[in-house]
Amino acid sequence: MEDASIGSLLILLGFLILLSAFFSSSETSMMSLNRYRLRHLVNNKHRAATKASLLLERPDRLIGVILIGNNFVNILASAIATVIAVRLWGDAGIAIATGALTLIILVFAEVTPKTLAALHPERIAFPASFVLTPLLKVMYPLVWAVNSITNGLLRLLRIKAADTNGDHLSTEELRTLVNEAGALLPKRHQSMLLGVLQLNDVSVNDIMIPRNEVEGIDLEHDLDTILEQLSKTSHTRLPIYHGDINKVVGILHMRNLAQLIQQGKVTRESILQVAHDPYFVPESTPLQTQLLNFQKKSRRIGIVVDEYGDVEGVVTLEDILEEIVGELSEENSDLAEDIHPQDDGSYFIDGGAYVRDINRVLNWDLPTDGPKTLNGLITETLESLPDANVCLEIYNYRVETLQIQDKCIQTARILRINNPS
Repeated sequence: MEDASIGSLLILLGFLILLSAFFSSSETSMMSLNRYRLRHLVNNKHRAATKASLLLERPDRLIGVILIGNNFVNILASAIATVIAVRLWGDAGIAIATGALTLIILVFAEVTPKTLAALHPERIAFPASFVLTPLLKVMYPLVWAVNSITNGLLRLLRIKAADTNGDHLSTEELRTLVNEAGALLPKRHQSMLLGVLQLNDVSVNDIMIPRNEVEGIDLEHDLDTILEQLSKTSHTRLPIYHGDINKVVGILHMRNLAQLIQQGKVTRESILQVAHDPYFVPESTPLQTQLLNFQKKSRRIGIVVDEYGDVEGVVTLEDILEEIVGELSEENSDLAEDIHPQDDGSYFIDGGAYVRDINRVLNWDLPTDGPKTLNGLITETLESLPDANVCLEIYNYRVETLQIQDKCIQTARILRINNPS
């Protein structure tokens, strides 16, 4: 090195700084790659992505080869810079070389390339993978030795270098990812994905048709009354029972009834014969589980029961699908009739409207961990049924009862408070 000219040393120094920038940018770009996009590219046989993915399978080896190369070129660059500075300025050149080289490496070999790599990881990482892969093979003995020492230290801390499960997403993390997809995901698809992710947070009793709204066939009625009810119903499946909904004996499909009508054999006994056995569902069953159970048992309707076996209501496959895709038909969407916007920004809402439906339609956040209906929410907050109309606040909402009848709040006015006191 003493025989080399200053010009050649400067050229070599510049080359080493470029190598240092390469290693620095490679490290940042490799660690900044979107793992899910990388897997997608690998599945599509993208050559550079495949090489990068193989390198990232053992991040300890990847970091090892990068840092060995980076430290080697930085130390060599420091030695060359010192030789140049001593030749030019004597002993004072050591301090000058130290300060100047620190600034040059910091700006041109660290901050700038790493920032560029963080902004455009694929543009840096994919070409770099073609250099790092053979370099890892050449330097493998040294990398193995360094990794053996570092992995030994990590084992003392009970950390395994081969554990790379950090890419797994929880449900909440996946929900955040979908919410932040923005323009990359159509609003409709985003809403459906969020609906699927929320299925396990919602139970059957949150979406069931309550027993007082269930339309069924009472076999103790006379046959003419039963036939008239069947002729007017809009449902394709109806529970049939003896006297009380708690005594459900089957589920009648209207298709089977049509066959009886064609044969002229419509009797209570024949209706019972063509009905399917009732399928009972615990009220606390998560919707995700119930959706799979419907599929497994080839059912579309279930009778919801509480812990004592009493019927609480009915849940259908359509109800669960509506949680994912929204209302499937206008006939089943009665919420528009329950919510009436007013000029002052408030809403007249039917007391029987479900709190979850109100939140979904108005983008509100009324509490849903208690009563399911607005009437239940108000009476629980008051801890009694009011004798006259009252005004109260529930979280950030001012609620005024407008009509109380038959021991229920029939209508209430609700105004969202933007700046609650």
